[in-house]
Amino acid sequence: MGFIATVAIVSVTVLKIARLRAARSAEPSADVSARLEALERGLQSLQEELAETQERLDFAERLLSKGRAEGLSRSS
Repeated sequence: MGFIATVAIVSVTVLKIARLRAARSAEPSADVSARLEALERGLQSLQEELAETQERLDFAERLLSKGRAEGLSRSS
């Protein structure tokens, strides 16, 4: 009878620990949520900066190609 009781106690304890771990991993802590939100804001900012940089690069490329085209037409 003692063996069965010990197995039952260990089983209940293992189940409680598993439930606690599952509940804890399902809900991130406030610190983790805050850090994730900060990372998302930082990523959004970097994406906006990249888009602006790409627009500037496109503009510069258009100016350079326009200047080259005008230079070629003058030399002809």
